Amino acid sequence: MNLPVPLVTVGLLIASNLFMTVAWYGHLKFKAAPLITVILVSWGIAFFEYVLQVPANRIGYGHFSAAQLKTIQEVISLSVFVLFSWAYLGEKLTWNVALGFAFICLGAFLIFQNFGGSGH
Repeated sequence: MNLPVPLVTVGLLIASNLFMTVAWYGHLKFKAAPLITVILVSWGIAFFEYVLQVPANRIGYGHFSAAQLKTIQEVISLSVFVLFSWAYLGEKLTWNVALGFAFICLGAFLIFQNFGGSGH
């Protein structure tokens, strides 16, 4: 079964960002845990992020430019983070964060446009 490159790339990037968000921010609820412990646990979790992100980039490159791959990753990363901070950390999504995210998405949209310049 051959899945479309964009589907595989985005799916792997979503999964990798789930691991990375937990690695970077999951420990914030465990302030009593020793720093060295959370660092080592975070490294262990982040390993799986790399196991997923490296193939995502390798599979996606060629179909997407490097700039497009990075843009996809950043939009996914911010989306996962907003959901994580709301659901896990209990933070509210404020209007200024939502507006900032909307501007980032506008920038992402522009990266995928070809305004008569170079093709991707």
